[in-house]
Amino acid sequence: MDLALQSRTLFGVTLGFHIIYATIGVGMPLLLLIAEVMGIWKKDPHYRLLAKRLAKGYSITVAVGVVTGTIIGLQLSLLFPGFMKIAGQVISLPLFMETFAFFFEAIFLGIYLYTWSRFQNPLFHILVLIPVAIGSGLSAFFITTVNAFMNTPQGFTISDGAITNIEPLKAMFNPATPSKVAHVLTSAYMTTAFVIAAITAWFILRGHRNEYYKKALRMTMTVGLIFALATAVVGDLSGKFLAAYQPEKLAAAEWHFETKTHADLLVGGALDRNTNEVNYAIKLPNMLSFLATDSFSGKVIGLNDIPKENWPPLIIHYWFDMMVGIGSFMIVLSGAFVAIRIWKQKFEWNSWLLRLIVIGGPLSMLAIEFGWIFAELGRQPWILRGYMRVGEAATTSPNVGSMLLLFSVVYALLGILTVYVLIRMARRNPVEPLLDARSEQT
Repeated sequence: MDLALQSRTLFGVTLGFHIIYATIGVGMPLLLLIAEVMGIWKKDPHYRLLAKRLAKGYSITVAVGVVTGTIIGLQLSLLFPGFMKIAGQVISLPLFMETFAFFFEAIFLGIYLYTWSRFQNPLFHILVLIPVAIGSGLSAFFITTVNAFMNTPQGFTISDGAITNIEPLKAMFNPATPSKVAHVLTSAYMTTAFVIAAITAWFILRGHRNEYYKKALRMTMTVGLIFALATAVVGDLSGKFLAAYQPEKLAAAEWHFETKTHADLLVGGALDRNTNEVNYAIKLPNMLSFLATDSFSGKVIGLNDIPKENWPPLIIHYWFDMMVGIGSFMIVLSGAFVAIRIWKQKFEWNSWLLRLIVIGGPLSMLAIEFGWIFAELGRQPWILRGYMRVGEAATTSPNVGSMLLLFSVVYALLGILTVYVLIRMARRNPVEPLLDARSEQT
């Protein structure tokens, strides 16, 4: 691999690993907050116990997320110094603010974790948790604005190689910011809920059919449904953003070559690269036009009207399909569970439904991974769209390949260690003795 591709691969591996912990880091505070509020509102100790157990696991993922997040910041500077020469001057504000958001979150998380029995009124404990949720959301917001800037850069002028007329707020609140931030937040909340639901369903399948697990599953699947629907709405808005600002990315995602109205949405298929003919795809008539313009007869720009050197890799079609496909599956699955809960309660704990929920957890995290692959590959060949290509920004150091191998090993060990610690915590602290102790006290 050339140096630019090595740099992209190393940064992609780091981002792909970090996004697991970042997603949980953004989504978990909201789940904790919901569980705590429901515990007080319903006067139900099961929900507060759920929050306490989730918080312990959350503290482990935060610790690993801090390490990988720090590595991302260092790698961005070391692997793409050409990009940081511009970004360091123009988009440094959200990079700086993200650090403050994290410290804000971390301070209150520490207070939250060590004050479970310090307050006679549990409402005060919830008030400590609110800044944690706000801080995690702000952290995601600030770092996502940097990624948005890479897609629709603005707030500066390059004249004779010099960067002038810098407007940090304009750079930060660029056209990509609203849809990208909304998509990151809703998908993080959705995925975290489904991951916890999958773990809960697994315990129920293993015979733990007490009220604690049943309430946990009902809560997480309901939250998952709400944010799965929200993610779908934001995804629709993202499609319209792409049509307006990155038509080459939307066209590549749908193998759409000819500019035309009444454009079809393609699902799956195989592309003949010699003729650009798509075979075996499922065609949804006029739906690409609707996605891009809100009109079934809207015009969608095709790749043939875009210089070929600016085409993204056409393989992003599959990443897009897998992301959307998993998201659609999770909407159907969570919708079915909630509907059964309301109208057919005797089927609520059907083993096949629970198995699908168990599968849905890893699938939802894969959807996050596929989404980021689609987002980053879809911006290629640009690192700063319209201004700088990846090859121009990448380092010329010959040691990137060695670092790729080293960090891959480190991430594998960190992942294994995280899973080991979480499983060990769950086994050494089963929920049943805690439930028995609470029932004896009451």
